Amino acid sequence: MSSPLPVRNGVNATRLRLPGEGHWETAMEYVLQRFNHVDPDGIVERFERGEVVGIGGVPVRPDTPLGEHTFIWYYRQLPDERRIPVELDVLHRDENLLVVDKPHFLPTTPGGMFVAESALVRLRVLLDMPDLVPIHRLDRMTAGVLLFATNPQTRGKYQVLFEHRKVRKTYEAVAPVDPELELPTTVRSRLYKSRSYLLTQELRGEPNAETRIELLDSHNGLGHYRLEPHTGKTHQLRVHMASSGVGILNDRFYPTLLPEAEDDHSKPLQLLARSIEFRDPLTGEPVQFSSRLQLDEFIPKLNGFP
Repeated sequence: MSSPLPVRNGVNATRLRLPGEGHWETAMEYVLQRFNHVDPDGIVERFERGEVVGIGGVPVRPDTPLGEHTFIWYYRQLPDERRIPVELDVLHRDENLLVVDKPHFLPTTPGGMFVAESALVRLRVLLDMPDLVPIHRLDRMTAGVLLFATNPQTRGKYQVLFEHRKVRKTYEAVAPVDPELELPTTVRSRLYKSRSYLLTQELRGEPNAETRIELLDSHNGLGHYRLEPHTGKTHQLRVHMASSGVGILNDRFYPTLLPEAEDDHSKPLQLLARSIEFRDPLTGEPVQFSSRLQLDEFIPKLNGFP
């Protein structure tokens, strides 16, 4: 369902579904109760100014009865954000695709306390591309190759590639070396991520996640690994490395959840989306995009530095 409000400052308007009936006489009464933790005067003022709209951009006024609109759109008040001291690097751009190197600590899309400080919003504003949409996602703590669709008309053809697993993704990681772990190996398990729980859990049952793990090099107890996920579950690589006894360096979630703390930008999670390969659905030609980033926790140790 298309929003009747345009993207503003790189951020989409928020859509809210209203109940068909209830004890609220107006749509505004419902919104006030739904968001009772938000400044009520600010909500009323937005209704009075016509900044809350229904389908077709019809203003929803303070006296608009509940039931007149199923959906409403509005611009939410954005949090004050401190700029994350990292930068995006554009690897490729054409009329259909934008490929970037996403740094560690920057989320792919707005969420929680990060809105303007997300790859999507930064790029929309920087490149003046309000229709930009991510084709896939990387965890906030993971760096590397990230693809965006620049053309709404061809976006779906690229999204289908990811949905049907017709994309080969290769990651690299730095983690301890376990001499007893036979590598390369393929880890298969059943992963479950609840919306109400921070961590992804490994459960008994039929596997729904698969990762190939290969050791590329090692030095002083640290290994440089290549990871190839054949599925795309949340935190899959981090969980499979941890369950194999070689948790990724600087991972604050797995195998042990550490106390919440501010980001330490000197210790990024040592996980990098190195490359993406697929056959372009428009041209039929094979394409590959590779990251220019490095996992610095391993390289200095190879060169003999402490």
